[in-house]
Amino acid sequence: MQPKTAMMWSSGKDAAFGLYQLLQQGVPVEKLLTSVSGATHRVTMHGLALQVLEKQLEAIDLPFEAIHLPEKVSNDVYDEVMKEKCLSLVEEGYEQIAFGDIFLEDLRKYREDRLCQVGLKAVFPLWKKDTRSLLKDMLSKGFKCVVVCVNGSILNESFVGRVVDNSFLADLPDNCDPCGENGEFHTFCYDGPIFKHPVDFSIGEKVKRSYAANDNEIPFWFCELLVN
Repeated sequence: MQPKTAMMWSSGKDAAFGLYQLLQQGVPVEKLLTSVSGATHRVTMHGLALQVLEKQLEAIDLPFEAIHLPEKVSNDVYDEVMKEKCLSLVEEGYEQIAFGDIFLEDLRKYREDRLCQVGLKAVFPLWKKDTRSLLKDMLSKGFKCVVVCVNGSILNESFVGRVVDNSFLADLPDNCDPCGENGEFHTFCYDGPIFKHPVDFSIGEKVKRSYAANDNEIPFWFCELLVN
């Protein structure tokens, strides 16, 4: 019997393709989990409005649970919130949580260590895949995504709101990972073989915000997605 599995769901391409890979392997993913800012009601890092996320999840048709985080959450508070959620999953009989991470070793170790503390296993269906080949494989299987956020120190405003396709891949600078694994960009997946139907949305305004990191201000560009 396959272990009862939940998946951390970012709303982007890596989570979507990771879910697809697990389902292809016969792993019954029974719940998707997304961290959401309690202050803005948006997906953390991606800036995606909760209403758009809900439309996406309706199209995928899997049970979903939001993990609400306080504004300007510290690492300690984040760990405590996630620990409480993981303990509740254990009580529900879950044995493992899947992630869409590809090659960040320190992030994998962090996830494994935290889950081990509560008796859960971390699984990584995309681990160590070549990211250029991985993106091309996603596209060939019919996954469709749009860029919703870019790190402005690596990519300019023109990349926000673009559909991820071979043209997008060709335009990425050499210092940008093809899957944005280092946080260069984030996506919203709106169609593919795991969807019952495409998500109907339109692209709204672009917004620039800056965030402090290691005594530096890093600019990020976001684009609003609107439910049609």
